[in-house]
Formats: sequence, C-alpha cells, structure tokens
Amino acid sequence: ATVDHCILGLQILNQLVDELNIATTGRTLTQHRKTSVSFRDLCLFKVFQLGLTTLKQLQTRQITCSSQRQEVILGGQALGLTVRCLNFDFIGTNPDESTEDVGTIQAPSNWRPVLQDPATIELLLDFYANTEPPRSNKAMEAVILICSVRRSLFPSDKEREAFLGRIIGGIRELLKNQTGLQHQDNYHQFCRLLGRLKANYQLSELVKTEGYLEWLELAARFTTQSIRNWQYSTNSIHYLLALWGRLVAAVPYVRPDTGAKGHVQALENHVLSVVECYIESMLGSVETVLRSDGALEDPLEDDGSLMEQMDRLPTISRFQYSSVAKLIVAKFDPLMDKYREIMQHLMTTSTDSAPPNIAQQAAILEGQLTWLTYISGAIIGGHSWSSSRIGNGEETLDASLSKRVLQLAQGMDFRLSNSNGVGKSDPKLETAMLYYFQNFRRVYMFMWEQTSTGSSAISTMGSMKLESVPSTKQKVYQNMFEHMGLGDHTVVANLIVTKIGKNLKFWPDEHEIVAKTLVLLTDMAGGYSSSKLLLTLDTVKYLAGHHTADEFPFLNVPSNARHRTTFHAILVRLLLSPNGTDKLGISFEEFMRPILDTMAQLGALDSTQLRSEAARMPLIGVFRDLRGVCMSMHNRRTFSLLFDLLEPQHFPLMSRVADLWHDQPDVIISLLRFLGEFCHNKANRVNFDQSSPNGILLFRVISDAVCAYGRRALASPTPTTGDIYKLKYKGMSLALSVLNSALGGNYVCFGVFSLYNDPALDNALDVSLKMALSIPLEQVIAYPKLSKSVFGFIELMFRNHMKATL
Repeated sequence: ATVDHCILGLQILNQLVDELNIATTGRTLTQHRKTSVSFRDLCLFKVFQLGLTTLKQLQTRQITCSSQRQEVILGGQALGLTVRCLNFDFIGTNPDESTEDVGTIQAPSNWRPVLQDPATIELLLDFYANTEPPRSNKAMEAVILICSVRRSLFPSDKEREAFLGRIIGGIRELLKNQTGLQHQDNYHQFCRLLGRLKANYQLSELVKTEGYLEWLELAARFTTQSIRNWQYSTNSIHYLLALWGRLVAAVPYVRPDTGAKGHVQALENHVLSVVECYIESMLGSVETVLRSDGALEDPLEDDGSLMEQMDRLPTISRFQYSSVAKLIVAKFDPLMDKYREIMQHLMTTSTDSAPPNIAQQAAILEGQLTWLTYISGAIIGGHSWSSSRIGNGEETLDASLSKRVLQLAQGMDFRLSNSNGVGKSDPKLETAMLYYFQNFRRVYMFMWEQTSTGSSAISTMGSMKLESVPSTKQKVYQNMFEHMGLGDHTVVANLIVTKIGKNLKFWPDEHEIVAKTLVLLTDMAGGYSSSKLLLTLDTVKYLAGHHTADEFPFLNVPSNARHRTTFHAILVRLLLSPNGTDKLGISFEEFMRPILDTMAQLGALDSTQLRSEAARMPLIGVFRDLRGVCMSMHNRRTFSLLFDLLEPQHFPLMSRVADLWHDQPDVIISLLRFLGEFCHNKANRVNFDQSSPNGILLFRVISDAVCAYGRRALASPTPTTGDIYKLKYKGMSLALSVLNSALGGNYVCFGVFSLYNDPALDNALDVSLKMALSIPLEQVIAYPKLSKSVFGFIELMFRNHMKATL
C-alpha cells in the first residue's frame, strides 16, 4: 500500500470514530450506545494504537513520504485519530462539546500499558516540538487528554506519581525553552494544559513531585509574561488564572511540611506577583487600546473572556487579600482624584464636546476605573459566608473597596443629574458599576432584614425577656458597613436604587445598560429581605408613581419594548407585596391610571386613526405594560383587581386591534402575548365566584380577539419573501396558544354557550381549527413553538370538544 492509501485509511477511521461517538438522528440513544460500546470494546483500542504507531513511524522515518505536504497530511490525520479516540464517550456521559473544558477521560483498563508508557508522552511532546500548527497544537491537545485520564486507571499511588512526574518534567522543559509557544494555537493549548493539570491531580501530589518549586516559578513567570502580552492572549488568560485559583483553593488541605520545603510561601509570593501583574497590565491596556486607533480589540468589550477572568479572580485575590486590597486602593485613590478634577472641568458638558486632550484623559481614567470596578466587584462577590475565614477581618477590606466604588457611583450620578443627562460616563463604566452592584447585592443584601431586626430582637415569654445576641455573620455585616463609613444598609440600598433610577432615566438608547439595570432591580425585588427594604426607599416610591415615558424615556424606544414588560412586572410585584400599597403610598388603581388613560384614548379613536402609524407605539407599549402587570398576579385577589379595571370598558379595544393590525407582527404579537398571559390560569388565579359571569366574559374577549385576528390572517396570502414564521406563523401560533390557555383554564362552563345560543365558543373553535389546518405539516414540524400550539389545540379539541371537531 502507498502513503496515499494510508492517508485514506486514516480519514475513514477518523470519520468512523466520529460517527460511532456522536448520536445521529434516526437512531435511539439505546441503539447508539449499544453500537458505541461494542465498537469501544472490540475496535477502539486497536484504532488508537494505529494512530500512535503511524506517528512513531513518521518520527523514525519508517514511512517515506513523497513530499512535505504528504507528510503534513499524514501526521495531521494520525494526530486527529489519536485525539478522537481519547475524546471518545467511553461511558455514555454525553460530554458537552460546546466548551473547551476537558472532563475526566474514562479510558478502559486495557489502555493502561499504552497510556502509562513513558514513550507515549515523549512521542507526543516530541511531535509537538518538531512540527508546526495545526499538527503541533493537535499533539498538545492529545497530551491534555492523556493528562486527564481517570486516577483509578493507575493501580498504585507510586505509578500515578511517576506518571505525574513525567508530565511535570515535560512541562518544565517546554517552559524553559519556550518551545513552540510563539504560535498562537500552540500557546492556547499549552494554557489549557496548565489549567487542566491541577483539576486532575491534588496539590498534595504536585508538591511531592520532583522539581515542583521550579515548575511553580516557571509557571508564574509564564503567567505574568502572558498577562503583560494580553493583546495576544486574551482568550487564554482565564486558563492560567484557573490554575492559580485551583492551587490556592487546595492549600488548606495540604500540610505545610508535605513535599517540597517552603512550598506554601513560594505559592503566596507567586500568586501575589500574578495578581499584581494582572491589575497593572489591565490598567495599562486602556491607554494602549486608545492609542491604537482601533487596531487592538478592547478586552473590556469581550464580555465572555472578561467574565471568565472575573470568575477566577476572587479565589487568588483573597489568598493574599490584605496585600491585594492595599494595591487596589493605592491604584484607586489617585485615579479618583484625577477623575474628580476632570469632572469639575467638564461638569455639565459631555465628554465628547471637551477639548481632545481632556476627552482622551477622561477616557483613559474611565477605562482604568472600569477595570478597578470590575476587579473590586469580582473580589467582593467571592466573599463566602460559609468560609472558615469568616470573622478574620476580611469584611473591613471589602468595606475599603466598596467605599471607593460607591463614591465613584455617587460622583457619576451627581454629574449626570446636574447636567440633565448630558454629562455621561463611558457606558463600559456604567456596566462595570452594575456588575459590582449585582455582586454586592448577592453577598450582602440577604442579611439586611436580619441585621435590622436581629440585634434588637426581644422575645417575651410570660414575664421573662430574652435578648438575642448578634451572630458572627451579623457582627461581620455590621462591621463592614461601619468601616465603609457611608451610612447603614438603608443608605447604601438607596444609593444603589437611585443609580438604577438614573440609568433608566438617562440611558434610554443603551440597550445593554437598560437590560442589566432591570436585571439588577428584578433580583433586588425578588429577595424577601431586599424587597421589604425597597418598599421603604423614596426612589422606589418615585418609580411606582411615575412609570411613564415622560419620566423614563427608555419606555419609548422601540428596541426596549421587551423591557417595558420587565419594568412593570417588577413594580407590580413590589406594589402587591404585603403592605406594599401602604409603604409606597399608592393604590393599584392609581398605579394603573396612566395605562388605562392611554387605553381610553386609543379606544376613542375611529378605525382609520387606530390603524395610523401614530397609534403603533402606544398600542405596543400598553399591551407590553399590561403583560408585565399581569405576570405579577399570583392569586385570585390580585387578578380580580386587574380584571375589574379592564372590564367592560377596555376589552372591545383588543378585538379591534386584532382586526386592524393583523398584518403587523410587532403590534399583534404584543397583543397576543398579553392575552396569553391574561387568560393563563397559573396558581389558580383565574377563579371567580360561583355567581360571577366573569369567566364567560373573559372567554368572550379571547374569542373575539382570536376570531378577529384568525379571519384576517386566513384571508391574507402567505408571504413569499422575508421571515415567514415572524410574518404569519408566529401570530397563528400565539393565537392558538391563547385559546389553548382559555380552553384548558377550568374557569368556563362551556355548556352555557350552546344553552343560550352564544356563538363565541363555536366561532373560536371554527376559526382556530381552520388556522391549524391551513399551516402545512412540514412548517408545523419545522417550528417547535408552532407545533406545540397546533398539537396542543388538536388535543384539547378531541378531548373536550369532539362534537365541534366532527
């Protein structure tokens, strides 16, 4: 056979391993696993050995290739086969292929001699050192997989330690010589190898390895070098931070006298140098990016990589927290002083209209403060109330960082208010501030109710009074706010909520800021303690009393239509909470007045005016708002409040809108989504009195709207261009879903309609059945939401309305 035949055979094997590893459509999971397990037991090991043998023959020149290109292809195919065999789903765990994180490789026991053989690792490392990408990075990927084999594969600790020693030795040599690390792909895979090393081996094993301290020093040097050259390694830094985080997290479980002498002190020194280098480099990156005129990507704009780094930073920062906090404060204070000076010059003007040198200086300062805010938020988010280190004074360091971030937030708000929204900071700084608030809320806000009542709680039992003693957590919490020096938890909560209000008022066009601000408000309103505190704040009272587009322009921006729903859902949740109306000083009727007034104005329009472009945004807005209100109705009492306000004056508007706007997806979808929420009987909230006709009236509204839309939709031709689902099938799907909720809600006695010759039920069933049958079956199957609505409707028809069906 020729070399070309060998390449063809390897290609076939690569495809075969892929096909038998990944479940395909048309075969059940049981069938797939049966075939896969049989292949694993009978053939996979031989295929793996074949890949390694081919690599060995290439290395020793036993295979003579006619050209360099042929050698590259053969080596690539052999390496690909080796990696696929190691990546095989040995035990049917269906690993997630969307991530690069390698889990434990559950290699069978009969693979042990090959995997444990020193020649295997040496072969792959030698192939890595003597080839170019993509072969070299494939070889490194194979090394990563071999490093990840299950611990139980080795019969004794001695053999596992010898295996680990060979890996550590190989990594040391690569680090010393920087072999192949000038290539981006090789570098990325090598970072993955370092990040994976501690995940599969315990620190107690690593410290016993020969040359551990040298390896630690080389790894620290490589990490700092990588961080300094951040523009080439942004997507790889988090693997290195993960390595140090895992090493640090394992320190409490290793005796100081285990393994190499002084390994804990060495780790402390190296971790501190890594964190210092990270902070310095990220602050320096701001000016580098600005002066590159767009040639370099800003790390702050790569949200995925940034969050990966922030997730790993708390563990290593808190290992030497005192030194790290001092470093951050030493960076923060001078930057804050410079920023205040520049803001005094700018004050009521925008940064863009300032002289170029001032604008550039402000951009650099805001970028650096953005990094410090992210880092401070990440570190504070890493505080653990269950940690054994609680009460050792770390809360004072949290307070020191929080004080500076909150002072920065106050300064930003002051400028924003005084300039009536003109003097805005960099949107990235606003996003970083929201990230900090989110972490601060998660760590400290759950204690607010306990600390406000716990320390002064007195329980009376007969004539005896027992004073409760504050717990350690409460003491830590109170100590943190005392050291912060900005006031108690109420003051800080008001500061955060005020910032939320300012964001909603002055950043209407920044979709990301509005979205993250509402997520923060949702999370605060969702917590028991924090929601009770929110009801006492003036800013929340203002939000509840002024939830209109005049006060919050973001409500008028078309791209924020979805956020209107969230905004009103939050406010109604607070309003309808226990004592909510009393604490906010507004009744539900008063809260709903702006929405009802808009509906009354729209309802008074004639058909031409209601179909005009001027009515589009008010219609979308009012139905989005109503849906948000309805989402927060969780019981019979609250649902009845909304129903009584809408019936009978405002219900006719809905069928008119369905008839006039049937061909405009943005309007009709807003209406149908509201109706779907309104008639959905979650938590048995749609539950009227026995003598009440409200259930029938509600169904009539649904029937009128669905029939008005359905008749017009059926009469309209199917669009031949554009997104057919959005233009036609999405509305039909929602209409069927609305009717499904009404038919299956158990709040209507459907026999009443035929008894009194009311055509509402028959009309709704007739139009809906025609809609369902008008959609081609292949389209129904192609769109999951559509198929759920259609088949759900057909099921209800056959179960409860067989007569109408026949």
